[in-house]
This record gives sequence, structure tokens and C-alpha cells, in this order.
Amino acid sequence: MRIFPAIDVLGGGVVRLFQGDYGRVTRYGESIGGQLEAWKEAGAAWVHVIDLDGARRGEPDQSLWRRVAGRGVAVQLGGGIRSAADAVAALGCGIDRVIMGTSAVWSPGVLASTVERASPDRVVAAVDVRDGRAGGQGWLDEGREFEQVVEGALEAGVSRFLVTAIARDGAMSGPDLELLEAVRRRAPDAELMAAGGIATMDDLRELAARGIDGAVIGRALYEGGIHLTEALAEFPG
Repeated sequence: MRIFPAIDVLGGGVVRLFQGDYGRVTRYGESIGGQLEAWKEAGAAWVHVIDLDGARRGEPDQSLWRRVAGRGVAVQLGGGIRSAADAVAALGCGIDRVIMGTSAVWSPGVLASTVERASPDRVVAAVDVRDGRAGGQGWLDEGREFEQVVEGALEAGVSRFLVTAIARDGAMSGPDLELLEAVRRRAPDAELMAAGGIATMDDLRELAARGIDGAVIGRALYEGGIHLTEALAEFPG
């Protein structure tokens, strides 16, 4: 299982939201580059970067792409990337994988075009689930049934999914194993990355035991519930 330390960016700083709520923000620092370097120095091969401003307004911050690319660590990035042109532009800036959530929910044709232009290896479909529905547009819309979203993404040629339990995101309450298993049943051959609620090393061990391919960790790293060097030593990816 691969570990992805998270850097969520809002208002130019490093933050975490609680349950996807832009009104419940914890700020952890002002240096995005400094946080990326810290994860790199701890041994991370990948970092997971989300442009929360871009996700909310539907337009990515291309200057952020340039700030995190080419720093000696692979970058998986999302937030506001809602067209194949934006996805290809981000990849052209040195981003290694793009995450697309709104397109996965509402525009699987855009997702298919992106996969065709960029290759399946470089596109991740975000399935951000609350009450059984996968939301897009910065988690501010009504969403669609997550099963439909997964099926549409598979038909678009996606082979990697990021599955987030929004109600657990930032809550340190453990991952939603039922949700992950439900997605796995619908996408048995896809690479699944889990996010939301991961709080302890035991949570990581449980995910690995269930065959989850990756884990995105945020608040637990910032607040000391999980130490990145320890996690990477046990799960080198």
C-alpha cells in the first residue's frame, strides 16, 4: 500500500477541512513548498495536493501547479480541474497525476477525453461520498449515487479511484470500510486509494489487509496520530 501525505491549500496556506466544510478550517502553516519539502525529507515518494480554492470556484490555480511540480517528489493533484484541457495543462507543468471529481460525477465524457489524451495511469477519479452520494463542485452540489459515478468512470477508462468518506474527513474516526468495499465490488480491478478518517497505524494496517492500494493521510500527520516515517517504513508502497 502506498502512503500519500496530504497538502490541502486554501487562501495560500496549508489547511484541513472538517467533513468538507469550508467554514470549519484548521490552518497548519503558510508555506506550501515548505510542507512539501518536509514530506519529501521524511521519505515520501508522492504527495497529494488539493487546491481547495480551485475546487470551490471551479477554476484551478495554475501557479500552484508550478509551485509543487519538479521538486523531487511525485505529485497527485486535484481541485478545479474540470476539463481535459486543464488536466493536460497540469500534466504538462510537471504534475504526475490529476484528480478529477466534478467530471467524474457530472461529465464522464470529459473524463474519457482526459484519459484518452493523458493515459489512464495519470488520471484519478475522485469519488467523494456523503450519505451514499458522490459530490462534485467542491462538495457543494447534491451529487449522484456513488455507484453510478464509479460505473461511469470505469466506462470512461479510469483505472484509479480516490474514495473519500466526507463525513469522516478530518474527523479522525477511522476509514469507512463499508464504502471502500462497495467501490471495490464495482471496480474489482481498479487501484483504490482511501481518504477520510484515517487516524492511526492500525487504520492503515486494516486498509492494507483489505487490499486497499493507497492511503491519503492529512490531519493524523499534522497532529501526530501517525508519523510519516513510521508509516512509510511499514508501507513502502
